Amino acid sequence: MKLQRIVAVLVVLVLGVSLVGIVGLGAGKIAVVFDVGRRGDLSFNDMAYNGASRAASDFGMKLDYLESSSASDYLPNVRTFARDGSYDIIIAVGYLLGDAVTAAAGEFPNQKFAIIDSVVTAPNVLSITFRENEASALAGALAAMLAVQYNYKYVGAVFGIEIPVLYHFEAGYRFGIDWGLSYFQTHEKLAAKPNVGLLYVYTGSFDDVAKGKAAMETQLAQGAVCSYNVAGKLGIGMQQAITEKHDSLGTRVGPPFFLGVDQDQDYQNHGLYGIASGMKRVDNGTYDAIKSVVDGTFKGEVLSLGLANGGGSLSDTAALLDFIQIGIAGKAADPNEYYTIIANWSANRASVPYWIWQAVDGLNAAILAGTITVPNANTKDEMGAVRAQYPLTGK
Repeated sequence: MKLQRIVAVLVVLVLGVSLVGIVGLGAGKIAVVFDVGRRGDLSFNDMAYNGASRAASDFGMKLDYLESSSASDYLPNVRTFARDGSYDIIIAVGYLLGDAVTAAAGEFPNQKFAIIDSVVTAPNVLSITFRENEASALAGALAAMLAVQYNYKYVGAVFGIEIPVLYHFEAGYRFGIDWGLSYFQTHEKLAAKPNVGLLYVYTGSFDDVAKGKAAMETQLAQGAVCSYNVAGKLGIGMQQAITEKHDSLGTRVGPPFFLGVDQDQDYQNHGLYGIASGMKRVDNGTYDAIKSVVDGTFKGEVLSLGLANGGGSLSDTAALLDFIQIGIAGKAADPNEYYTIIANWSANRASVPYWIWQAVDGLNAAILAGTITVPNANTKDEMGAVRAQYPLTGK
């Protein structure tokens, strides 16, 4: 009998260890539904995939995903995973999937969902939002000071579909431009604030590369020193236009510049012309959602991420080195160009006076300290009020 009891205890201990291992590693499945930008945008959707992939690796989980070709795919794609019933969490990537998640969460109350960039009030939905206005303020401050430094009339921005999330970017960018102009005036002891305007367009697309190129060409022709890509895959077209502009000028360093978005896009295009990126760490948000399921802390709530808690930043050297590797893994960068990319990027950074980088760092510190609050907008009326406060009409 003693032997039987010992065996029984050992069996329990072994099973207990196994169960702990399963919980710790997740031993489950992750589903991701992408919006119309789909994978390969080198931006928003790819960031979500990077975070989900990292979590799948860390927690020993399987990752499946579906891409959406149009808005009509959103709910069917979410339902496909929910009906399967085997996924620990279904992550919907993008504001545009808000209605689909709302419907599916009600239909499948026992299924855990997460949605990026939208708020769905339900006990089985984790809503992950970002304070994109904060990192965009840093991008705007840099853009404004670049314009004055290099004697350009305008800075630019190319937006995708006009939705509340993109108002966050625009509001922060406008504030940052105004802040940068004021700082430049003070630093250089100018009699008046420099007059730099903002050229911007909402293209209505996150995946039409040709629209991105056309928008960038228009802004360059009007005298923009740089343009901020807030349109996902359209950034590919924007970089094409900037490359062609440099080719016509016979230059490789200096303006015009490309401002990336969401991920650190500075490594792209051989590291040429990408001066900085207003990073939105969708990868961290996606990873945290999956981790909450694995460690048992998941609940229906709103998680807001910004500069202070891993939700965003302006790109730096460390980010560049990380994202070159991600680009190589995703075949978006040539491994043989690793050091060339770093050299090209470093040359562009070094062409900008160091005090400008220090100024941007100072703005970042002030936002973190709470001494500067960056305005935001969630509705057309609120965005209108920010535009009125910071009209940036230029000369």
